[in-house]
Amino acid sequence: MNLKRGRERETSLGYHTMESNMTIVRPAYFIISGFSGIPHVNYYYLFLLVLYIMSVVENGIVMALICFDQSLKTPKYIAVFNLAFVDVVGSSALVPKVIDTFWFEHKYISYSNCLTYLFFYYVILIMQSLNLALLSFDRLVAITFPLRYQIIVSLKTMFSLVAVSWIISIFDMLVAVGFLIRLSYCRSVINSYFCDHGPLYRLACNDYRPNDIISIVIPVFIIWAPLLFILISYMCIGAALAKIDGAQDRMKAFKTCSAHIMLVIIYYLPILVTLNVAAKMPRNARIISLSLAAVIPPALNPLIYVLQTQEIKLSLKNVFKRMKQSKICRISICDI
Repeated sequence: MNLKRGRERETSLGYHTMESNMTIVRPAYFIISGFSGIPHVNYYYLFLLVLYIMSVVENGIVMALICFDQSLKTPKYIAVFNLAFVDVVGSSALVPKVIDTFWFEHKYISYSNCLTYLFFYYVILIMQSLNLALLSFDRLVAITFPLRYQIIVSLKTMFSLVAVSWIISIFDMLVAVGFLIRLSYCRSVINSYFCDHGPLYRLACNDYRPNDIISIVIPVFIIWAPLLFILISYMCIGAALAKIDGAQDRMKAFKTCSAHIMLVIIYYLPILVTLNVAAKMPRNARIISLSLAAVIPPALNPLIYVLQTQEIKLSLKNVFKRMKQSKICRISICDI
């Protein structure tokens, strides 16, 4: 009877218990603390909202161009489409929730919703990294084996690589969430702007050393390994370009990689800085760094592809040309 009353008392305080070999205490909800002591912080959330709207509109245009332009139905643009899709999903999973949490003061989030939020955020983060590795593979084959490109990098190959990337991303985060579920939590305030993996598992009372290991191992495989592959790819590309006789031909080949290089810098630089100095960063600085790393690449990626990629620019010009012709036709019909 006393045990039953004790369980009821814990539940009324917002905790659920589960009996097995040990008692696992799970809070009914977490509290996302966000920034601390920053005046006029709502302007920063407005800035995130503007970047989110830019990201959705720009990536939507890129995806529409790839869908409706037959000339863009190539392996490279399968990966570009996937990157645009991932950027839209990632921004949509993060920014609206951040706005709801802090503008409308909904800082409480249920245990299950928090783990779901974390799962989707990191799946998208992993996919962005793997997608950049896929694009570097495409450029590597295109420049080092130009005559065999269509054989090696076919539509089927690229679809398969994209599917494998999604499987790896989902599996990695299922493992990470599985290790979070085994924890018993005695605190409920998350010192971040979302359900962040590190601040979340450190709220546990029981042994979270396996989670420490997971937090080291997963970034090695999903951040450092793809980045290493990209660097090796560009070393091989550089060696191949050095063998080209004409400087103009070398520059032409290099320009096909310029957009991808800019995407790699924009994505990896803030993440690597945050990972390397996260322990020494104040909470507010870490939140700003993580949030900008999450929203700036999706907003800039489409602009880079539109400005740096000849095929996208040509496709966009054709769309505007058809719109202009359609408008002229309508005006002519109205005059008649």
